[in-house]
Amino acid sequence: MVGNRPADDPEKNELYDHLIERQHDRMLVVDGTDQMLVAALQQHATVVLQKSLREGFGLTVAEALWMGTPVIGGNAGGIPQQIDHGTNGYLVESVDEAAQRIIELIGDPDHAAEMGQAGRRKVRDRFLITRLLEDHLDLLASFEAHFIPKPAR
Repeated sequence: MVGNRPADDPEKNELYDHLIERQHDRMLVVDGTDQMLVAALQQHATVVLQKSLREGFGLTVAEALWMGTPVIGGNAGGIPQQIDHGTNGYLVESVDEAAQRIIELIGDPDHAAEMGQAGRRKVRDRFLITRLLEDHLDLLASFEAHFIPKPAR
């Protein structure tokens, strides 16, 4: 499990301590402040889970999709704008549903890889700064000029 302790979460330390107390040889809790480690884990994972109950734009979701890893995410906040259910990951409502989708993707690595590539395309087409810059330039180009300079004399 990888994560950080967001400043706006009043239960952050309680949750982290709870996980640390229960980690064992099949679960390792890693502090998510090491960005290189997080990126490496996202890139080499079969699936990333972001089971938020509320979320804005899920940066974790976008990062994992960009790394070519399918994401199972809570059907909350901005996550449904990033995950196309069944195409680049799954939107889930319950812990049981999330567990079932994890088992499905681990059991079918070819399908997981296809979903991961679809996720990378989605991030490239919708969320990269270069695409957003192109939208801004298109918007500016769409304005009709009302000021026409007079030729210099």
